[in-house]
Amino acid sequence: MLTLESLLKKFFPAIQIVGKAENVAQAVNEINKTDPDLMFLDISLPDGEGFDVIEQTPDKKYEVIFITAYDQYAVKAFEFSALHYLVKPVTPDGLKDAIGRFKEIKADEYLDDKITVLKESLKSKVEKIIIPSSEGLNVVRLSDIMRLEADDVYTYFYLTDGQRLMASRPLNNYERILDDLPFSRIHAKHLVNLIYIKRYIKGKGGSVIMEDDSEVEVSVRKKPDFLAKLKNFARFV
Repeated sequence: MLTLESLLKKFFPAIQIVGKAENVAQAVNEINKTDPDLMFLDISLPDGEGFDVIEQTPDKKYEVIFITAYDQYAVKAFEFSALHYLVKPVTPDGLKDAIGRFKEIKADEYLDDKITVLKESLKSKVEKIIIPSSEGLNVVRLSDIMRLEADDVYTYFYLTDGQRLMASRPLNNYERILDDLPFSRIHAKHLVNLIYIKRYIKGKGGSVIMEDDSEVEVSVRKKPDFLAKLKNFARFV
């Protein structure tokens, strides 16, 4: 298995590796000395956490790609926070994808918000989600999301206070992230929060009435799974 350094040299020879570190102290020193554009940062370090490196270099502007051992909860935490990550062992395809995303974005002025959401999610206190848009990002409580609607490669979030936010990611992305929470994909275009369903109207597929009185169609194909999930959810609330 090639190391991260070997993979970078092999697949991205144009990227200059300006420093390496094995612990928090070395990483802080290297960052202050080299002022990098991008840092690959392991969550767990011998003398602390990757978060410690960020906290000790607050004036530096760099992008971060976290490296983590595979864990479905850890991966989901990164997805809630909209931070980039690589799963160990690092593969050429995973690295190419991460580098590709890095090339598409500028220095992240919202890193502190993303780190806060990541820390909360890693502690199993999944209460918020980062919604990235073309203008920046929004930090939203999961309990404030009433429903989501697909619009090509974008997703609209409808919140309980009447706001509508557009995210620059497809609905499939959020269906995967919210899979084990009280959300259900009831249609190719719709993902709803079961908490805010007021009524189900029977029909070939039927429809649901949400707390804000909006009516959302249920597709014939999604109907059985949706009704099963709704009945199961109702048993535990």
